[in-house]
Amino acid sequence: MLRSSRAALYGAAMVLSALVFTDAAQAASYFTFDPPPGMSLTDGKPKNGLQLKKGKVKLDPKFMRQVVAYQTREKPGTIVVVTGQKFLYLVLGKGKALRYGIGTAKTGFEWNGTHKITRMREWPDWTPPPEMRKRRPELPAHMDGGINNPLGARALYIGSTLYRIHGTNEPWSIGQDVSSGCIRMVNDDVEDLYERVKIGAKVIVL
Repeated sequence: MLRSSRAALYGAAMVLSALVFTDAAQAASYFTFDPPPGMSLTDGKPKNGLQLKKGKVKLDPKFMRQVVAYQTREKPGTIVVVTGQKFLYLVLGKGKALRYGIGTAKTGFEWNGTHKITRMREWPDWTPPPEMRKRRPELPAHMDGGINNPLGARALYIGSTLYRIHGTNEPWSIGQDVSSGCIRMVNDDVEDLYERVKIGAKVIVL
């Protein structure tokens, strides 16, 4: 009788051990995996704003960042936005500029002028102005910075205006008239521009 009880206890222990091992193995399988191609894991805001969407972004080659011939009297470091071409030029000097594709203002929201960069922010918050919320009441009163924020990875604030050069969570909108006056760039490009310019940089919008 004693031997039978011991055998039963031993058998129960083996079953319990097997169940624990199986649960642990299953739990491990839930937390050890490789992300799909084109994606990377992060426990915070990604340094590269496109890294979560690389596989879905298709940009017309002419809107890809590139060094081009560009004759101007403006000093290196000047930003020239040619809205009709959907290009932003960063003057490099010696007849060269770094050209980026952009999204520009919708009909009725166009503007032009000369200003300076007055602020620069990484993963900026967004507070839609009252006029915009009247037009689009579904917009939030405020949105924290992040990959879902319409301002994207970086924002360069233009003078005392409400306009910015900023990233976007809609990279397919580059090359189109889509904004309420701001200049949109894909996040990769606005991050690149952010590293190349300083507060006080001249901005010419044509």
